[in-house]
Amino acid sequence: MNIKRSIVLRVRVVFILVALAACAIPYKIAVVQFKEGEKWIAKAEQVNFQYREVPATRGNIYASDGSLLATSLPFYRVAIDPTIVKESKYKAGIDSLSRFLSAFYKDKSATAYKRMINDARLDKKRYLILNRKQIGYQDMQKMTSWPIFRDGRLGGGVIFEKVEKRYRPFNSLASRTVGFLNEDEYGAGIEYSFNNYLKGKDGKALFQRLAGGVWKPMFDAEDIKPENGYDVYTTLDVNIQDVAETALRRQLTDRDAAFGSVIVMEVKTGHIKAMSNLQRNKSGVGYSESYNYAVGDIGSTEPGSTFKLLSMLALLEENKIRLEEKIETGNGAHRFYNQTMYDAKNGGYGTITIREAFEKSSNVAISKLVDMHFGSSPSKFMAYIDKVGLAEPFNLQLAGEGKPFFKKPGSKTWYGTSLPWISIGYESKLNPIHTLSLYNAVANGGTMMKPIFVQGVGQGNTLVETYKPEIIRKQIASERTIKALQELLEGVVLRGTAKNILNPNYKIAGKTGTAQKIVNGRYVETYYTSFAGYFPADRPKYSMIVVIDSPKGFAAYGGDVSAPVFKEIADRIYALDMELNPINQSKILQAENQGPALPFIKAGKGEELQGIFEELHIQAKAPAAEEWVKTTGDSQKLNLAINETDKPVVPDVSGMPLRDALFILENKGLKVNYNGKGRVIEQSLTPGSQLTPNATINLVLG
Repeated sequence: MNIKRSIVLRVRVVFILVALAACAIPYKIAVVQFKEGEKWIAKAEQVNFQYREVPATRGNIYASDGSLLATSLPFYRVAIDPTIVKESKYKAGIDSLSRFLSAFYKDKSATAYKRMINDARLDKKRYLILNRKQIGYQDMQKMTSWPIFRDGRLGGGVIFEKVEKRYRPFNSLASRTVGFLNEDEYGAGIEYSFNNYLKGKDGKALFQRLAGGVWKPMFDAEDIKPENGYDVYTTLDVNIQDVAETALRRQLTDRDAAFGSVIVMEVKTGHIKAMSNLQRNKSGVGYSESYNYAVGDIGSTEPGSTFKLLSMLALLEENKIRLEEKIETGNGAHRFYNQTMYDAKNGGYGTITIREAFEKSSNVAISKLVDMHFGSSPSKFMAYIDKVGLAEPFNLQLAGEGKPFFKKPGSKTWYGTSLPWISIGYESKLNPIHTLSLYNAVANGGTMMKPIFVQGVGQGNTLVETYKPEIIRKQIASERTIKALQELLEGVVLRGTAKNILNPNYKIAGKTGTAQKIVNGRYVETYYTSFAGYFPADRPKYSMIVVIDSPKGFAAYGGDVSAPVFKEIADRIYALDMELNPINQSKILQAENQGPALPFIKAGKGEELQGIFEELHIQAKAPAAEEWVKTTGDSQKLNLAINETDKPVVPDVSGMPLRDALFILENKGLKVNYNGKGRVIEQSLTPGSQLTPNATINLVLG
C-alpha cells in the first residue's frame, strides 16, 4: 500500500512540474517581449547597424616649387540597391544599364549583368556589388549619366564607395625621402614622420550589416564628417632631385656598386634640395630606393678622408700649424705602436707642406700631425667633435636618424692607435648628412645649420606650422680658421685629389674620401668612396655630398668615383640656377635693327617656356591651354605650336630636355634608353607611328 502511495505521489509531482514549466515558457516570452523588449531590440540594432570609421583624405606632400610629390586620388567601387528603383524606371532602364556595364567592365555580357541585378531585386537584396574593380573619378562622373544611375543614390540605388590610393606624380623620384606608411601606420620618410598632420581626423557614418558580412553605408543625421589632413610643404627641388638621381644611378651602374647616396643642401638655410639613396635590387639588376643611407643607422660608417677637415680645424684652432710649414711623410708608411699607417700613393710623398698634405690627402701627414699635437691629450682633440656639433644626432624631421659614434679616451676600446686612425676617418661612425653639415658650415662662414626637409604644414593659404632655418652652432671655429679651411678645400680641386672635376666656369671646393671596408672584423680591398664640398666656392649657395659604396673596377677612390658625380650634378644645378648663372642680356638681344638673337629652345612644357620668354623679354605667341609645345619662329619672334602628345601614337620628343622626354614617353608605357647630354636630337621610333605598349625607344641627346 505504501509503495502504491509513493508512486502516486511521484506521478503527481511530475505533473505539477510539467504544468509549472508550461506556464513558465509563455511567462518568459512575455517578459522578453514586453519587459526586456527595448533591451533586445537595441541589441539587434547594435549587431546590424554600426557607426564605423570613414577615413579622412590624407594631405598632399609638395616640393618647394609647388610640384606634387604625393597625393591621394579617389577611386570608387560601384554597388547598387536594386530594391529602391521604381518599377517603371527599372523596366525602362535595366537593359540600357546592363549594356553600359558590360561595355565598361568587359567581364560579363549585358544579359549576365541584367540577370544578376534582376535576381538581387527579386530576392530583395539591398546591396549588390556590381564589380570589384575600382574606378577613377572621371569614370564615376560618366556613370552618373547612365540610366537608373542618373537618379542617384535615393532614386536609382547606385552606391559609389570611395577608396583612396596614394599616388606619386613623379613615380620613384625621392621615394625614400617622401617615404611610405603601411596599414599598421609604420613606415619611413615624410609620410611616416609627419603622419599626425597628414592623416587628418577620421569621421563616422552609419553602416548596415547585410548577408555575407557586407556593410552598406546608410544616411544618418548623426554622421560625423572626416577632417582632411594637412598638406606638407618640403624643401625638395624636383629638378635638382632628378639631376641627382640620374647622375648617381649612372655611376652606380657603371661601377657595379652596392649602393650610393647624394644630398644637396642650401648653404644659408640648411634646406635639403635633393636626397637620393639607391641600392642594387635583390635581383642584381638595376637600382632603387629601399633605405635612407644618408640619414639612417645603416648609413653610419667610417667617413674616411672627408673627416680630415675636422682634424685640420682642430690643428688650426689650437695654433699648432701653419699651412706652408713642411711635414715629412717618407715613403708613405709610418708606424704607430703595433700598426702601420699607409698613404695611397706607392712610395709616399716625401717632404711636403701641410697644405699639400691635405690636398693630396696624405694619411701619414695628417695622422702624424694630430698624434704629435694631441697625442698627450686626446680628449682635447675629441672635444672639437662636440664643439662643431658632430657628437650627437641632429634630431632631424625624419625619423630613424643614425647616431654618430666616437670612441672615448680612457675607455676599454681606446688604444694608442685610436687617435691617429680617428684623425683620418676610421674607428668612428658618421652618416653622410652629418659629414655634409660640417662642410656646409665651412661654406657658411662657420655657422652650422640644421638640415631641414619640411618648411611648413597647412591647408590652402593657411600654415599651421612653419619650420624656419635653425642654427646648430653659431660659430664652429674662428674666422681665421674658416678661411684657411676654405682655401684648403679649394686647393683639393685646383691641385689635389679632385683636380679632375675642375670647372673653368665656376669654382668647386671639397674633399675626397676613401675608406677601406671592414668584413668579418678585417679591412679588405673594398672601399666606401665619397666627395663632400660646396659651390660656387667664392659665393657658396649649395653644399653636397656623394657617397658610393663598394665600386668595382680600376681606381676605386673618392676622386675617381664620387667626385665626378658631384661635378655632373653641380654643373647642371649651376646651369639651371639663374641666380648663379646670370644671363648676359647683350648676348641674347642684338641691336633693334638686327632683331633679337633667339635662344636655342626647341620644345618643352608650354608654361615653362612662356615664363622663360617673358623673363628674357622675347616675344612668343603661345597656344592657349596647351601643355606640351614645339617652337617655330623667325628673326623677330617665336611661336609655340601645339605638340600633340595625347594621341595614341609615338609622340615627337625632339628638341625636348631629357626630363620632359622621359615623362611623356614613360607615361605612354614605353621603355627609354638614352645616350649623350642635352636635348633630344634623334628618336628610334618614328613620331606618329603605331604605339606598342612596353616597346623600347632609344634617344640620342646632343
